[in-house]
Amino acid sequence: MLKFHVKAITMDVEGNFSVLLTDEEEKKVLPIVIGPLEAQNIAIPLQGITPPRPLTPDLLKSVIEQLGGKPEKVVITDLKDDTYYAELYIKQGDRVIKLDSRPSDAIALAIRTDIPIFLNVRLAEFTYDMADLKFEDGDN
Repeated sequence: MLKFHVKAITMDVEGNFSVLLTDEEEKKVLPIVIGPLEAQNIAIPLQGITPPRPLTPDLLKSVIEQLGGKPEKVVITDLKDDTYYAELYIKQGDRVIKLDSRPSDAIALAIRTDIPIFLNVRLAEFTYDMADLKFEDGDN
């Protein structure tokens, strides 16, 4: 497995959002297209903002903790029909629970709980070289 982290949330010229995951050296990037609500759920803690009421990932974090669990890791496992798949691993006592998850939901939880995000090695072929990407700021 390859360890990745959230680099940024981006929006293209058509208004589509993506979460950019980069490897530890920030040489490879994996963009995953997400919806606007999912982008907000990831961006808010990245910006250090605490919402006045819990968002869904905050609720999920609280539920896991109240049930005696501790999130351990997120694994982006597969790509089928242009859709990424992920698993969330939670330790509860002596057992590890593996849950099917949308990558965006798992990533939003990972940010809130400071757990690692991994990419299945066979998905490395879908990454881009960071040097090949061009970003424009909103001022242009």
